Amino acid sequence: MFLRTATFILTIASLVQLVEMFLKRYYRTLYNAMGIYLPLITTNCAILGITFLNIDNKFNFLDGTIFSIGTGFGFTLVIITFAAIRERLDAAPINPSFRGYPISFIAAGLMALAFLGFSGLFGLT
Repeated sequence: MFLRTATFILTIASLVQLVEMFLKRYYRTLYNAMGIYLPLITTNCAILGITFLNIDNKFNFLDGTIFSIGTGFGFTLVIITFAAIRERLDAAPINPSFRGYPISFIAAGLMALAFLGFSGLFGLT
């Protein structure tokens, strides 16, 4: 079940990114007209993923609501933390071969390991 949800979200997110790159390359006016709405589709996939997790875990209404709010809070915390880390990385003396995406992926991996420590904290699997 877990792989089904992750595969579904990754497939839609990948297709959205491909469509966005295609529009940016060949239909610039349409790309500019759509603006922020294409990346928002990926965010909607994350919301749909939370819905699937609520269904897969057979949460009742109260548990599902608490789980969804907690997931939203956690996502917000991660995005704010990652934005702060990116700001610090831009000013840090980093080897030029690691600037940009490489150091961002390293930082994301370290954040994933840090937040992995919260798994199982409250007895949920």
